[in-house]
Amino acid sequence: MKINKTNAARLLDRAKVDYELIPYTVDENNLAAEHVAHELGENIEQVFKTLVLRGDRTGIFVCVIPGNMEVNLKQAARISGNKSAEMIAMKELLPTTGYIRGGCSPIGMKKAFPTYIHSTCNDFPCIYVSAGVSGLKIKIAPSDLVQFVQATVCDIAE
Repeated sequence: MKINKTNAARLLDRAKVDYELIPYTVDENNLAAEHVAHELGENIEQVFKTLVLRGDRTGIFVCVIPGNMEVNLKQAARISGNKSAEMIAMKELLPTTGYIRGGCSPIGMKKAFPTYIHSTCNDFPCIYVSAGVSGLKIKIAPSDLVQFVQATVCDIAE
């Protein structure tokens, strides 16, 4: 089966970063990380979701957290230099990032936003993040992802 390269994959290729594209079956009625992890046959702790937030001082920033966790808005705000933060509205996701819900990748957004990846990423030799489309994940070493997106590794979820 031929897998079409996404913009995120092409950017990783250009930077000579090792990764693997992993397809999975999408259930439009269940975009939850638990479903994706089940489809991949992987631990939910290794399947990371990309959330886009707006801080009251710094504007847009990105949190990449394990699928079984929820972002801690107070911690995320503090770590990103804000007093408060909230998820952006769903209708803002595509115009802000270039990605849709269920296919938002921390790699290759329209702009390079400050990115924070949960510290548990370092517990695994590889993690899964969206490849930029629904139904496709990027399997990548956490250190490679952190370096590529110039992320801060910290505790932003619980």
